[in-house]
Parts: sequence; structure tokens; C-alpha cells
Amino acid sequence: MSTLAEPVTLDLAALIARDLSPRVTAIDLEGEYPESFLRAAGQIGAFAGVVDPKYGGSGKGLADTIAQMAKIGETCLSSAFLHWCQTACARYIQLCDNDTAKAEWLPALATGRLLGGTGLSNTMKSSCTIERFLLSARRVEGGYEINGTLPWVSNLGADHVFVTGCPVEGDGRLLFFVVDCKQEGFKLIDGVRFTALEGTRTLACQFRTVRIDDRRVLAHPEQGAAYLQRIQPGMILAQLGMGLGLIRDCIALIERVGRTHSHINCFEDDQAETLQAALDDAEAETFRLAALLDAGAAAPATPHRLTEVLRLRLAGGELALRAANAALLHQGARGYIATATAQRRLREAYFIAIVTPALKHLRREIARQEGRVQ
Repeated sequence: MSTLAEPVTLDLAALIARDLSPRVTAIDLEGEYPESFLRAAGQIGAFAGVVDPKYGGSGKGLADTIAQMAKIGETCLSSAFLHWCQTACARYIQLCDNDTAKAEWLPALATGRLLGGTGLSNTMKSSCTIERFLLSARRVEGGYEINGTLPWVSNLGADHVFVTGCPVEGDGRLLFFVVDCKQEGFKLIDGVRFTALEGTRTLACQFRTVRIDDRRVLAHPEQGAAYLQRIQPGMILAQLGMGLGLIRDCIALIERVGRTHSHINCFEDDQAETLQAALDDAEAETFRLAALLDAGAAAPATPHRLTEVLRLRLAGGELALRAANAALLHQGARGYIATATAQRRLREAYFIAIVTPALKHLRREIARQEGRVQ
């Protein structure tokens, strides 16, 4: 395993083979957090795409970020999800108007010297009335005080940071800010065990009068609505990286077992070639939209563009479930063993279906965009 002091000269595929592949079962079944892999991936530029070169990134954009996430996802969805958390956190900061926050956090996030998460699940769901806001902010001199508890935020630790948002008391509009997990009044709580993605350091976050100085605010209430529109489409689209990687591996599992069992597996509903055709379409649309979002990154996305992203994310989640289900059925009993890849892929696919925005959330938002529900 690599260490922070050890320079990394491998490309991503070689790094995955060396540091990640041997640890996948431990990550999945024992909840091992792949910290050394994440930091090494940062050293070779795996997080740099969403960060401007001015702040130590490559500026290659969402397409590069999604491609690297998908490559990781072919081996381990937990690690691909952590890649998404890290790059989402960096992108939120990159797209704010606070140059002080960019200078403070982006160079370390882009290189993996600092690891970060995204705590916007409750913010997004509450903004469209799926649930209530769990945090509140109060304006004080030079900043804000935050109170409340978020149940699940991923890619966290005592030396990590994350981005979240909540309404301001007496105002109602949204505030977005960076949280340093070391700061006074903040506490991480480990309270649940998941059926998959256990190695992602998903913890509850307790705020007891936590002070957020203005220098760590990404969007004040008067900026909040436009800021959410700016970051949301790319945040959702980037999740396709997880799905694309998982689907590729599910197709490989089907093809592998087909060498000896095609005479019986030909009776399964989904075959490798039909899944591959659907995957090809999803990949082409993902990278088309990534290019468009990168081109207009500084401006809020249009309702039409957001609907395109929502539809694609929905289709990708549905295809991940379909491909993982097919992989397990094609593999049969060998895929049902506790350490088998096929059963892990099915559990991981359900995570893609329920992580915010969940498939039901996506369907509701598409219906809202189209005026079919309020």
C-alpha cells in the first residue's frame, strides 16, 4: 500500500491494480476506508479535473472527472463514490464567488492532501419539500452559527472538510458553507452499518453552535438560490461515473460466465450485447452533457438542461439495477457466494438507486419540471 511520503508515478489503472483491487473485499465486508488509495489517486490528478489550474487543478472538467470515477467504479463502487464526494466538494468551492475559500481549500482538495465530503442531501431534498431542513443558521457578526444534526455524510474524518447548506433564521433563504470537522462544537457520530458502501466513512454530523466565518461561506442567502442552480446539474451528472463503471463490470461478469454457460444463460432476459448498447448510449449522452455544463459552468443551468441531466441520471440508475440483476442471474450460485463480485454489484446498484437524488426523487423532479405535479 502507498504512503503519503511515497511519490506516486503510476497511472490510475495501475494504481487501482496495486492499491485498490486487493482491498475490495475488506472495503466491502469489513468497512475498510481506502484512505491510502484516495490520497495516492489525488497525487496523480484523479481529483484535479473540477479545479482551475490557478488553484492546483487541471481544469479538464466534468468529463475527465466522470471518466476517472467510472474507471474506479469498474473495481469498487465505494471508492468511486468517495471520488464523487471528493470532487463534488471541490467543485462546489470552485463554483462559488469566494476567492478566499478557493485559495484556502482547493489546492489541497485537488491533490488529495485534504479529503472532503458533500453534505447536501438534506439541503436538496428539503428544497423540494421531500423532507424538512435539519440544520439552521443564525447570522452573527462576521459569520453564522449553525445548529442541528445531519444523519449521513460521507468521506469524513477528523481531518476532513465538507460542504453543506441550510436556511438562515429570520430569512428562510439558503446559506452554503465549508465545515472543518476539527472545529469547535462539531462532532462526528458513527451509528449505523450499511448493507453496502460501508467503507465510505458515512457518519452523522452534529452541530452545536458551530461558527462559520464569512471567509468559509460559499453563498450567502441572497446568493443561495442561484448558487444551487449552478452546482446542482454537475453534481447529479457526475454520479453517472459510478453507474457507468459498475455497468461495465456487470457486462464483463456476464461475458465471463458466458464462456461456459451460454447454452443456458441465453434464456435470461438481459444479454451482454443489449446492455452494452444501452451503456454506449448512456456514455455518449453523459459526456455530451458534461461538455455543455463545463462550457456554461459559471451560470445557472437552464430548466431544459437540468431536465436532461435528471432524465439521464434516472436512466443510468435504472440501467445499473438492470445490469447488476442480470450479472447475478447469469453467474448463478457462484455469484451468490458472500465474497462474490456479482452479489456485491447488486448491493452497490441499489445504492446508486437510493443515494440522493434517489430514483423516486428524480422521477418526482422530472414531473415537477414538466408541470405534472406541484
